[in-house]
Amino acid sequence: MGDPRHDLGLAAEDAVARWLTGDGWTIRARRERRPGGGEVDLVAVDPIGALVAVEVRARRSARAGAAVQTVDAARVARIERTLVAHARASGRNWQTLRVDLVTVEPIPGRARWVLRRVPGIDGW
Repeated sequence: MGDPRHDLGLAAEDAVARWLTGDGWTIRARRERRPGGGEVDLVAVDPIGALVAVEVRARRSARAGAAVQTVDAARVARIERTLVAHARASGRNWQTLRVDLVTVEPIPGRARWVLRRVPGIDGW
């Protein structure tokens, strides 16, 4: 058995990938790393053709605070650098690049999660 936080993160990323794919997104990469950047949980193309880095933040309970509060400007900057490197390496001229956040939080008293997407956390 692995680290419970790591296992939670992988399960959340899987759930988000399924959710986005069901809404017409295409997943291009998972756990993408590029020199000079950081790790991007998912790199995807949204239904209108934008290349999107998706940061997935999961919480097992509300005790640790809201997932949306865990992403700071330094992390967003690292994600942006990784997304730009991915876009350049793809050989395609992307018209739109964006960083989205998807929070994965439990529904109190139920064995289910609620997923929420916050588009454009990078301000582009």
